[in-house]
Amino acid sequence: MASEQQVKRYLAYWFQLGKKVVTRNGAMLPQPVIGGDRYSDEFESLWLQLLSPDSGDCHLEGTHQTIAELLTPKWDINPCYRCEMPVPMINIGMPPELCPCNDLPTWPNTELPAPREPISSQGRLQEIRDRLSKSSNN
Repeated sequence: MASEQQVKRYLAYWFQLGKKVVTRNGAMLPQPVIGGDRYSDEFESLWLQLLSPDSGDCHLEGTHQTIAELLTPKWDINPCYRCEMPVPMINIGMPPELCPCNDLPTWPNTELPAPREPISSQGRLQEIRDRLSKSSNN
C-alpha cells in the first residue's frame, strides 16, 4: 500500500519535471516544489487541496490513476524500470501500462540533476562532521 508520504513524494518528483496535476478546475503545477529543506508552501497547499474530498478525481498528467486511488491498499509506489522515477504499480493484478515518463522526450537525462526530496543542509553537514570525528578517533 502506498503511504501518503510516498504519494506526496511521487507528485513532487514529477512536478519537478513539469508534469501537472489535472483536476476538474484545470491543470496545476506548483512552483517552486521545494523550498530549502522542505516542500514549498505552494506544493503543501496543493497537496492539502488534493487530499480534500472536494477535489474530485484528480490525477497526474499522463496517468489514469487518481490520487485517491493511489492512497488505497491496491497501489504501491515503486521506481520505474526505465527511468527510476517513482511510479504507481498495482499490487494486485497487472501494472499500469505506462510510466509518466513516456511522453517526456528528453527523459531520462543523466546529465541533469534528478528530481529529489527536500534536504536538510544542516543535517547533512552534521552527518559529515560525525563521520569525520569517528574517522579521526580511529
